[in-house]
Amino acid sequence: MPRIVVIAGEASGDQLGAGLIAAAKALNPDIEFVGVGGPAMEAAGFTAWFSYERLAVFGLFEVLKHLPDLLAAGKDVKQQILSEPPDLVIGIDAPDFNLRVEKAVKAAGIPVMHYVCPSVWAWREGRVKHIREAADHVLCLLPFEPDFLQRHQVSAEFVGHPLADDIAEPLPKAPARATLGLNDKPRVALLPGSRMSEVQRLGPVFIETAAWLAAQIPDIAFVAPFANQPTRAAFEALWQQAGVQAPLTCIDGQAREAMAAADVVLLASGTATLEAMLVGRPMVVAYKVSPLSYWLARLLKLVKLQHFSLPNLLAGEALVPELIQHAAAPAHLGPAVLAYLQSTDGNAELLAQFAGLQSILRQTASQKSAEAAIRLAGLGLTREL
Repeated sequence: MPRIVVIAGEASGDQLGAGLIAAAKALNPDIEFVGVGGPAMEAAGFTAWFSYERLAVFGLFEVLKHLPDLLAAGKDVKQQILSEPPDLVIGIDAPDFNLRVEKAVKAAGIPVMHYVCPSVWAWREGRVKHIREAADHVLCLLPFEPDFLQRHQVSAEFVGHPLADDIAEPLPKAPARATLGLNDKPRVALLPGSRMSEVQRLGPVFIETAAWLAAQIPDIAFVAPFANQPTRAAFEALWQQAGVQAPLTCIDGQAREAMAAADVVLLASGTATLEAMLVGRPMVVAYKVSPLSYWLARLLKLVKLQHFSLPNLLAGEALVPELIQHAAAPAHLGPAVLAYLQSTDGNAELLAQFAGLQSILRQTASQKSAEAAIRLAGLGLTREL
């Protein structure tokens, strides 16, 4: 039986893997998928050696704390693969873990595909050599990535972004507000990040910005979705301490609905900026790292990009305001949000540009990734999608 090993290191990888597996099984139902993943991949027909949660560790100190288990997990995965070589190994994102495993697997003569190009085009460009050593082929979510990789002798192709397939057009506001039980007040969605460190760093700034906005628009309201209870509790405590004179609705998950229910989104840089663009909402993007990390990045010139938010990277220009480090302050964020709220034409030009970018990203990513996997594994397509 054809056999493909898939290694997903976090929840987003689990979703990507599930789409690939479902599409591949539609092309060739005989393929067996095993490896490291989560519930979405299992529902698509995958057998997990262990859960991706074992690998989902973020932050320098957290990684150091869990380093022995991460090293043991890497050893376990390599041993499983090498003891019974599959037709293909697919590492989905999680480059710190996957590229190390992939390098050993490729050296053993097993075909390797890496799904999601690490952001080597953004910072620490020298890391591209590790991709070249680890992967035979890379699937890219962003259209400018293959050219960059190919200039460094890495085989790559653009498959589009699954989010663009999932959100085919901007989402209407009224149904989202009805789903969340929100009224028709002017409303801003606050997304300070999914990790506690992000909430601790950007939460106070976003709350001060909300207070500034409440002073300008007395009937304004806010909605904030959270990935887990600890981050929600931390943000709610900060909000209460600040005494903001405006209503806040905190919700568990449902980030997409929160964005759709808002007039403007204030959020941390990351994939959420792409989702806000696809939902069709103006946004203001902020990013903060520790002072030491920021100092080192500047000193060593690790970051080479003019823009850092995904809408601006895709457009190659400053479509939306993006404010980093000291500039990510209420004095800058507040007026940027207010400008969108007071737009006389509903920010029509910006939303038209968002729609154009969405059409570029909508490429049936799961089907293309499945076809690439089957091709690289040397397996046949037993039936068409």
